[in-house]
Amino acid sequence: MKIGFIGTGVMGNAICLNLLKAGHQLFVYNRSKSKTDNLVEQGAVWCSSARVVTKKADLIFTMLGFPTDVEEVYFGSNGIFEEIVQGKYIVDLTTSKPRLAQKIFTTGVKNGAKILDAPVSGGDLGAKNGTLTIMAGGDKDAFRALQPVFNDFGKAVHYFGPAGSGQNTKMANQIMIAGTMTGMTEMFVYAKEAGLDLATVLETVSGGSAANWSLSNYGPRILQGDYTPGFFSKHFLKDLRIALETAAEMNLSLPATTEAKRLYEVLVDKQHLGDLGTQSLIKLWWQ
Repeated sequence: MKIGFIGTGVMGNAICLNLLKAGHQLFVYNRSKSKTDNLVEQGAVWCSSARVVTKKADLIFTMLGFPTDVEEVYFGSNGIFEEIVQGKYIVDLTTSKPRLAQKIFTTGVKNGAKILDAPVSGGDLGAKNGTLTIMAGGDKDAFRALQPVFNDFGKAVHYFGPAGSGQNTKMANQIMIAGTMTGMTEMFVYAKEAGLDLATVLETVSGGSAANWSLSNYGPRILQGDYTPGFFSKHFLKDLRIALETAAEMNLSLPATTEAKRLYEVLVDKQHLGDLGTQSLIKLWWQ
């Protein structure tokens, strides 16, 4: 299949490699062209804009950082909707706002495209290993048709309902992760202050009822002093803000998530560590 991919950062690049491995013809665009160099070496075709990608491909994926980036790629100059999209599949893998997903869906359908919002979870390792969890909303027939492609980079692929449902599911996912990240951080802080061997504590806690994905994947990195981003802190803060903004629209109060957002705001906005991984939250206590 002729696939276009817009946004080849940490996650997008790894997904693209899996799509190439599966034998798809791939057209790529990223604002920083150098982030597509390894993909071009593997056979992908560089395109000069999102619009050119859309013209050449039958299926277009976007994987971007912030909702403002999504707005620009879809609705801006040389964006996706400046090209004819009749009959094309368009899938936004970005974690973004449910309302923006609905706007993209409405515009896409008006122009004859088949639209899905399908954010993913699983971090850099899930992207590299092709084991991401994919949460889709939008055109159900499109979801069924694209299932084989989703299986090229995802392990658990689920459809949740109309446009925006994928984004709402990802918000629920991020709310859960907020709790595991703050729990893991405070666990290490407490164990260190108590004079315990942290490696043994990690092994013990990981084998009991407190075991979770964040602990297994980010706990060892913290002990190694490895704060490279499997997922950027600045992007996680963006997700928490979207989750709380959407919750407010539903008249929901989420105090634990609100506190997680406050902590990541200190890390990102005050300490300027947004380009480190989410595990760097520990730096609020450990320097």
